[in-house]
Amino acid sequence: MIYLLFLTWIVVDSSFAEQFYDPSDCSSDTSYPGSRYTCNSIRQSCSTFLVYRSNQHFGHQNLMNISALFHIKPDELLDWNNIASPSEILTPGREVLVPITCLCSGQYFQASLNYTVPERTSISDVACGVFEGLSKSLTLLQENPSQGNDVEIRVKLHVPLRCACPDNSTGVNEVKYLVTYPILEGDEINPLSMKFSISPQDLLAANHLEPKSTVFPNTTVLIPLKSDPTINFNIPDSPPPTPVFLPTTTVEKTKKTKLRNLYIAGSIVGFLLVTVALLACGLYVKALKKWKGERLQSFTDRNSVLSGSTARSSPRSGQTGRSSTNSCLSPDLLAGIKFSLYNYGIDDIRRATHDFNETTNKIGEQVYKGLIDNESVMIKQMKFEDIRQVIDMHSKINHVNIVNLHGVCYGENDFAWSYLIFELPTNGCLRNCLSDQAHRLNWSRRTRIAFDVATVLHYLHYCIFPSYAHMSVNSRNIYVTSKWRAKLANIGSTLAVTSSTRNNNVDTVNGLVAPEYPVNGPASVKVDIFAFGVVLLELISGKDATEGTLLKDSIGFLGGGANEGGCFEQLRSFIDPSLKDEYLLAEALCLAVLAKACIEDDPLRRPSMDDILKVLGRMV
Repeated sequence: MIYLLFLTWIVVDSSFAEQFYDPSDCSSDTSYPGSRYTCNSIRQSCSTFLVYRSNQHFGHQNLMNISALFHIKPDELLDWNNIASPSEILTPGREVLVPITCLCSGQYFQASLNYTVPERTSISDVACGVFEGLSKSLTLLQENPSQGNDVEIRVKLHVPLRCACPDNSTGVNEVKYLVTYPILEGDEINPLSMKFSISPQDLLAANHLEPKSTVFPNTTVLIPLKSDPTINFNIPDSPPPTPVFLPTTTVEKTKKTKLRNLYIAGSIVGFLLVTVALLACGLYVKALKKWKGERLQSFTDRNSVLSGSTARSSPRSGQTGRSSTNSCLSPDLLAGIKFSLYNYGIDDIRRATHDFNETTNKIGEQVYKGLIDNESVMIKQMKFEDIRQVIDMHSKINHVNIVNLHGVCYGENDFAWSYLIFELPTNGCLRNCLSDQAHRLNWSRRTRIAFDVATVLHYLHYCIFPSYAHMSVNSRNIYVTSKWRAKLANIGSTLAVTSSTRNNNVDTVNGLVAPEYPVNGPASVKVDIFAFGVVLLELISGKDATEGTLLKDSIGFLGGGANEGGCFEQLRSFIDPSLKDEYLLAEALCLAVLAKACIEDDPLRRPSMDDILKVLGRMV
C-alpha cells in the first residue's frame, strides 16, 4: 500500500513539471492552458534559455541588436552561440540562444523586460513581430492595462516573456533546462527533437502533447534538455507527408449486398431530390426575370425624362433617396451602374465636412475629409458629367489596393455640384507620411508600399479589359492604411491637363512627370511607369516630387560616372536621413536603379509593370 502511494506521488509530482501547449495564434485574444506557463510549488526561479531569430525588418540582425533588445551583454550571447563577432550580420531567420532568468511571478513563470517603442505600432506587432511570439498579444495587454492595441512612439511596455523551470524533485529523468522555442511554418515534432538531440517522447511529454500532435506557427513549445543547449543547424526542413493508400478490409458477401442495395436506394432518392431542386430553381429564376421586367417597365414609365436616385439610401443618415422629377440621374446612367452605392443627401455631406470647412476639412483641390457614422471618409466634389466615368470604372474593378467608393450625393440639377464618398485610410496620403518626422516610415514599410503600388498598377495594366492607364500616380494619390499598406486613389477621374501647364514639352503639375504626358492625345501606361519611378525616388529620399529636376539629378551618379565607393556614398547621402542606418544598402541601390530605369525619357526604354513586380517581389 505504501509503495502504491509512493508511485502515485511520483506520477502526480512529475505532472507538475509538465506544461500545456497553447495551439492558438500569438495574436489571439483568447486565453488557453499554456498561454502562460504556470509555476509549481518546488522551484520559484531558474536560469534557462529562449530561441530568437535574427530579423532585419525590426533591426535585429546581429548579436549587438539582439542583446540590446533583451537587456543582456553581447558577450553572454557569444558564449552560447557559434558566432564570430557581435556585429556580424546574421542570415535572416538564424536562430540564437538567449540566456534568461525565469521567475515565478504570481502564478506564472516569466522573464520580464521593458521595451520602448521606436515608432507607432500595435500590440500584436510587438508581441508577434518584435518578440516573435515569445509573448502573446493578450498577455502584453494584461501586463499593460492602461495601453490599448495601438501603441504610440516612445511608449514603454512591460513585456513578460514565456519561460518555465523544470521540477526535478523526484530525481528521475532530471531535466536541466526548459528552452522556449517559437514555432515557424514547417516545424514538426521529429525534426525539432533532432535539432536539439532529444527524443520526440520527451518533447511531447514536456508540452502535454499526444503522439502525432500538430504544432502550429506563431506558438511556442518547451524543449526539455538534460545538458547545456546546442542547436544542430544541419537538420533539413521536414518534407511533406508521402501520400499513401488507405488499407482495405474484406467484408462478408451479405454485408456487401446490403450496402449495395443501400447505395442504390440512396442514389435514386438523391437523384429525385436534385431533379426537384433544379425544377424549383428554374421556376424561381423565371419568376424573378418576370418580376424584374415588370419593375424596369414601371420604372421607365415613371421616369420618361429624369429618374430618381438609384443608389441605396444611406442607413447612416436615416434618410431616403430622392425621387423627385428634379433629380439628375437618368435611366441610361442606371444601366451602367454594376454595383450598389449608398445615396447620401447634401445635408449628410455638410454635416460630415462641417459645412465644407476649408481650414479643418479640406485636404485637396475640391476634396474634403469628414466623418459619417464615426467612419472617416474622403468626399470629392465633381461635376455631374464626370461622376458616371468614375462610377463606371469602379464597377469594373475589385482590388485590395484601390481606395473603395462608398457612395454618391447627386446635385439638385445638372449644374449643381455632385459628390463621391470614398473610404479614407487611417494614415492619410503617402506624402504626409513621408513628411511626418514624428511617425517615421521605416524601410520595410516603404518597400511594402512600393510593392503594393506596383501590384495595383499591374492589375490596371494587365488584368482588366481594356487596360487602364491611371495617368495621375503620385504620393498624394497613394493612401496608407492602419496596417501600413498602400491604396491608390483617383481611379476613373478625367485627365485634365492643359497646354498652359506644360513647359518645354514636360508637364510640371507634379514637379517631375513623363515628357510624353498627353494634352489631348491617348493615355499611355508608360506614363504610369514614369510616375511610379518618381514615387520610388520619394520613398528612398523622403523628398517631395515638386522639387522636380533636382530630384532626378540626385541619382545622376547611377549613370556610371562615379567609382564604386563614391557611388555608395552618394547613395547614402540621397537616402532619407530620418532612416539613419536602419535599411539595407543593397535594397536601396536596387530601388534607386529601378527608379532610374522608370524615369527614362524614352518610353520604350522603361520597364513594364510586370518586370517591376518581379524585382520588388524579391524584397518583401
